[in-house]
Amino acid sequence: MTYEGTLFLRRLAMGKSMTILAAALLLSVAVLTKPAHATGLRVGAAAAELEADDSMVIAGSIHPHYAKGQEGKLRAVAVVIEKPPATKLAIVACDVLILTRDLVDPVVAQIEKTCGIPASNILVNCTHTHHAPSTVRVHGYDRDEVFCKTVQRGIVKAVTDANARLADAVFHFKLGREKTVGQNSRLLLSDGSILWIGRRDDAVRPTGPFDPDLPVLAFRNPSGGLRALVFNHSTHTIGGLKGGVRSPAFYGLAAQQLESELGGTVCFLEGASGSTHRMNVGTAEAIKRIKQAVLDALDRAGSREVRQLAAIKRPFDFKVRAFDEATEDRAVVDYCTKRAGRNPQPIIAVFRRMRKELAPQQGKTRTTWVQTMAIGDVAIVGVSAELFTKLGIDIKQRSPFKNTLVAELANDWIGYLPDREAHRLGGYQVWTGLHSYAEPGTGERMVDQVVKMLNELAQ
Repeated sequence: MTYEGTLFLRRLAMGKSMTILAAALLLSVAVLTKPAHATGLRVGAAAAELEADDSMVIAGSIHPHYAKGQEGKLRAVAVVIEKPPATKLAIVACDVLILTRDLVDPVVAQIEKTCGIPASNILVNCTHTHHAPSTVRVHGYDRDEVFCKTVQRGIVKAVTDANARLADAVFHFKLGREKTVGQNSRLLLSDGSILWIGRRDDAVRPTGPFDPDLPVLAFRNPSGGLRALVFNHSTHTIGGLKGGVRSPAFYGLAAQQLESELGGTVCFLEGASGSTHRMNVGTAEAIKRIKQAVLDALDRAGSREVRQLAAIKRPFDFKVRAFDEATEDRAVVDYCTKRAGRNPQPIIAVFRRMRKELAPQQGKTRTTWVQTMAIGDVAIVGVSAELFTKLGIDIKQRSPFKNTLVAELANDWIGYLPDREAHRLGGYQVWTGLHSYAEPGTGERMVDQVVKMLNELAQ
């Protein structure tokens, strides 16, 4: 059956009203419709499971903790796109909190060597689940080196398998929306502080925007079957169905459920969500709403000719910020004393240790990656930070491409990147530590470089 016939059946199963006569006519048209033919585009997709166990420290908190058991799978999901004789692109999403370039760069080099995909054309994104073993040294815990090696092997396997499965495909795209699952979580509180943890009954207002965009990129076989689907949304990936277990969290669980229902391989790319969280919606409901938003966009997605397949990846230099220890310490102590519970001292101690480590690094230059990709008139931006949503929206608004999606935590991790106004307001995301150390203005400079690269691709 063609894609249109399958779509009819699914819509009917979802209970959408339709007369028997109209249904029969629609199905007749669907069966008689000639399938779309690929125009030189080839796509392959694959997923590799990232095995973990209860002995591994879990990332995403201030202090180390451990999980017992697991729900869903932790995966590396890869989509490889080719338009001969043009080069290939590889998009990878990993169900981990973050990856730094000392882990990613060797993997990219290996993929380039074995699969012939240029390093500039490989994007490795982290879904930012807070329920996977640690792949980073931050706050009060280190990374699990065994799991890090598992992730590296998983990325290579996923891309290698996807590359081996290249076949003719048709590209479909739709910009969907989901505005209820997340929200700007940096709430201004009555005492002038910015919400991190603790009570929020005295919240005054959000201090920034929320981005409801949910772009869906679908790659179908010429006969209509789904080969791969990529979707993107901008909310912190926190929350599983069960507590205390390893989990890809609500986005990853939604992706895996969609796979079982639609076929093909489903890949989630984390958007610019450094300032947004899921605060008022339960995990099960969030999964339901994300799935519905993806399905709605997929239903309306139209085929796109892919005339251009290209990518640019460039180094980006930034400096470790200079900071005043007394001022930084006072900000952490004041907030935690008021809102972090009865014993805030262990949290305060963690931030003091991080600042002590960073103190000798003040003013030093570090280098990371920024990346842009073009799949026809759709652009994908890879940034190596927990980018504030305001900056992600700025990229989209300034992009020369009709449709642009931002994938944060791509190819490296340099901590939170707030905008200048957020630096002025303060709060956890701008407290100096291993989680946030780039000097103010770095976010705006990164946006400027990204827009410049997008303009080069558009030409």
